[in-house]
Amino acid sequence: MATVTVPKEEKTAVVTSPESTQKTVTLRIARINPPESTETKFEEFKVPVQKWTTVLESILYVKQNLDHSIAVRYSCRQASCGSCGMKINGKPRLACYTKISELESNVITIEPMNNFPIIRDLAVNFEQLFSTHKKMKPFIINEESEVNSDTKEFIQTPQDLEKFLQFSYCIKCGLCNSACPTMATDTSFIGPQGLAQAYRYTADNRDKGKKDRLKIVDQSHGIWRCHFAGSCSNVCPKGVDPAMAIQLLRGYLLGFGK
Repeated sequence: MATVTVPKEEKTAVVTSPESTQKTVTLRIARINPPESTETKFEEFKVPVQKWTTVLESILYVKQNLDHSIAVRYSCRQASCGSCGMKINGKPRLACYTKISELESNVITIEPMNNFPIIRDLAVNFEQLFSTHKKMKPFIINEESEVNSDTKEFIQTPQDLEKFLQFSYCIKCGLCNSACPTMATDTSFIGPQGLAQAYRYTADNRDKGKKDRLKIVDQSHGIWRCHFAGSCSNVCPKGVDPAMAIQLLRGYLLGFGK
């Protein structure tokens, strides 16, 4: 895919307020519209920032004041929904969770995430991620979970909970899949997000669907395609460690898990 920086004057908003004395940074935003062209162009915008300004706020400033046509997905603005994942200065991050001041740069390059089909500009298609997540059976499988007159609570010790708790924090932002080098070469690979969620339910002592999930991941494009690069764990905004989940899931397949 060709990459071109548009040779044009930098766009700036006309501001008649104290913002004019604030620090400014340059946003280099990738522009791509696959139905018309696969060529990626970068457009540059001067944006006023403060020490608490996030990348998402800067993008929305551009949309409001400079170019309404930029496509970007966002929702909660508090790192809970996972909607605003993108590459920021080369690293997959949540735009609402990344402060401009943390990047320590006056030029911020913003691109769509790798390993996802691009819808337009910074928005990518999550259809495969959600489809794969669904295939992992992300729910408790237990015939005794049906509510009836004999229903009783499922008892878990703190040790039982600790086995899978961190993996339940996944917000399906796709950053781990974007950072995964295996996904870049194998479009059928389940991916770290799906494998981590398979482990989350396999390790839950309330669940009785372990054999079904292990059959799903024990295939050529499944758990054995992971080369343990660890990139997925490095970019997770919620502290989830997909690389560790994959190794623990391999333990179940090899008979080490219970």
